[in-house]
Amino acid sequence: MMIKMWKNPVFSVSAVVILAFALIGAIVPNWFGEVAKNIFSIISKYFGWFFLLAVFIIAVFLIGLVFTKYGSLRLGEEHEKPEFPYFSWIGMLFGAGLGVGLVFWGVAEPMSHFYTPPFVDMEGLSETSARVAMGYAFFHWGISQWSVYAIVGLVMAFLQFRKKKDALISTALEPVTGGRPLVKHTINSLSIIATVMGIATSIGLGVMQLSGGLNSVLNINNSNWIQLLLILVVFLLYMLSSSSGIYKGMKYLSNLNLALAVGLLLFVFITGPTVFILETFTLAIGDYLSNFISYSLRLQPYRGGTWIRDWTIFYWAWAIAWSPFVGAFIARVSKGRTIREFILGVIIFPPVIACFWIAAFGGTALWLDLKKNTGIAETVHADVTSALFELFRYLPISGITSIVSMVLILIFLVTSGDTATYILASMTSEGSLNPPQKLKVVWGVLISVIAGVLLYAGGLEALQTASLIAALPFTILLILLIAAVIKLVRFEPLPIRKIDLKRFRQLEKLSQQELDKKKKNNK
Repeated sequence: MMIKMWKNPVFSVSAVVILAFALIGAIVPNWFGEVAKNIFSIISKYFGWFFLLAVFIIAVFLIGLVFTKYGSLRLGEEHEKPEFPYFSWIGMLFGAGLGVGLVFWGVAEPMSHFYTPPFVDMEGLSETSARVAMGYAFFHWGISQWSVYAIVGLVMAFLQFRKKKDALISTALEPVTGGRPLVKHTINSLSIIATVMGIATSIGLGVMQLSGGLNSVLNINNSNWIQLLLILVVFLLYMLSSSSGIYKGMKYLSNLNLALAVGLLLFVFITGPTVFILETFTLAIGDYLSNFISYSLRLQPYRGGTWIRDWTIFYWAWAIAWSPFVGAFIARVSKGRTIREFILGVIIFPPVIACFWIAAFGGTALWLDLKKNTGIAETVHADVTSALFELFRYLPISGITSIVSMVLILIFLVTSGDTATYILASMTSEGSLNPPQKLKVVWGVLISVIAGVLLYAGGLEALQTASLIAALPFTILLILLIAAVIKLVRFEPLPIRKIDLKRFRQLEKLSQQELDKKKKNNK
């Protein structure tokens, strides 16, 4: 089995690249961290415009596709019903695509923008910067990020369930790139490397927050060794979950995660400044919609500065690196839905949940700083991993909510790792829906190793760099996917609507009446 795996060029190339990356980081961590910092600066400086433009084009394309006749095409057989009910479907989307990142940044991002505003001429720690902070946080967690996941998921689901082909990026791009083995292997290897870097970034962020929570609640030192130990625990748990399969482990954990997240959200909503949260949510939605185009294409060529590179470009790169993983998973759980239903479900439901989460958690933290002068923003600026637990200090039963939050983060990490091992094993076994367990174990080990190396070598900056490097070549593939989608759907037979069928039967009846009338006249 192992010999067969290494004879697979996609597996061997991607595994060797990731292993080499991990070994270099482990052997010379200081040099690795410094190089990572320089690469991040170069890519974000010279290719930031490309990330922004690509994500904007993808979002516009998908929104336009919803309103075309092709939106009625089903991701499966013509009359096939969805495989999962809505609640489970939304729960799986929430767990796979939002999860750890949202829990990490739900308080940290708006408070960071509140302290250091996105615009250089804006005063920090002010009411104006609070409003802009919330609107920008909504933008980062809104339609744009989920459009990246949706374009990948749409193509994979279309091929897998409608065309009965494997769900590989290379297969999706065949109408554009052709079917030459070297091209296909290169595309699949890039997809795998991007996925590993994206999931490693998320696991790294989650472990950093877990370590910060242990420090805040139990006064356990927030050190590299504690973080590495947490990565080991997470690895063991997600491999245990992975062995139970998608219908058991993932489904139950996703439902539990959604229930815990909703419970925590309701707690903060009720015990926090409820009216302020609702008003903040409404105002920020308006600010987000009115500034969508300007924020999507905003750069700083005239005034300089690194804010866009540190935030928006990092977010888009992270989403792009995540997209093969999240896209493959949402495709896997979206069998039987129409293209229109898929796109609207993916780019609306998770962003709305994310924005309300930010309004509740981030809005409560902003209210406490503005009205009670609690100084949460300063604490977050000093240590971003403490943001959520710093907020709980000013709410009832802070000890219990902090522990529940850590359990939530842990389950998010397990579901993310579980899903990632499944997707990576599938991608390196020719798109198999039931990949071998040994492949899951190999990818589970590599994900944990690379996450540990990145944390040890450079912390948050190294995690950001990993996503950025992996995302750059994959962004080109995402643009090509738009052309692939157009070629895939344009020749598909459209379903006959009920109104069309009724009209057809009326015309058929009239034709028969005319035919009977002519026969009668001839007699």
